Amino acid sequence: MELNKYIDHTNLKNTSTLKDIEKLCNEAIKYKFASVCVYPYYVTLASNLLKDSNVEVCTVIGFPSGMSTKETKVYEAIDAVEKGATEIDMVINIAALKNKDYEYIKEEIEEIRDAIDGKVLKVIIETCLLSEEEIIKMTEICNETFVNFIKTSTGFSEYGARVEDVELMNKYKNEVLEIKASGGIRDIKTAEDMINAGATRLGTSSGVKLMECDCDDCHCHDGDCDCGDDCNCKEGK
Repeated sequence: MELNKYIDHTNLKNTSTLKDIEKLCNEAIKYKFASVCVYPYYVTLASNLLKDSNVEVCTVIGFPSGMSTKETKVYEAIDAVEKGATEIDMVINIAALKNKDYEYIKEEIEEIRDAIDGKVLKVIIETCLLSEEEIIKMTEICNETFVNFIKTSTGFSEYGARVEDVELMNKYKNEVLEIKASGGIRDIKTAEDMINAGATRLGTSSGVKLMECDCDDCHCHDGDCDCGDDCNCKEGK
């Protein structure tokens, strides 16, 4: 398994500095990650740093609550693409979903999709706030709106990706829709479990840690490393 190709190397800390984003991009080039995921403020920087690589530039829209208006999200998406973003991760209006206003959700997704000129669109549904029925409904809406990915989580709510949620989306998605698991993916076992459940992209800030694990016999592959302080996959490294 070429794990690097699954990873959206992520820094969405609101304290991130220019040096942090430069480091993120250099790591993404080194390990040939699928993309870096940064706030819109850093899209231009990331685009310039990655222009001679195959690493995509991903950013977030309506993040993290999803409660901006459609018009605001469309403007954010257009602006991000103009500045160099090649992938857009948008947060749905969760209140609209709770209100069963499915037409609003479809319109919002379609307007953003149509505004970004064929760039990759990932729809964040924040699974930790949804019932099984709502996860299924959002998977069906993503099927109907022909987006590229349905994404589990922002990583800023109650919990992140869970295997059972990825499996549920995988059960109801069509052949075109892909799944991005995001939030709480910090060890190899979790990453592999998400992929085996159906995820084709992983959002994580632990990409380097996952790539540098070189202790094949240790329990980090079981999500519980006991190799000592020198192990690169030790929690916090």
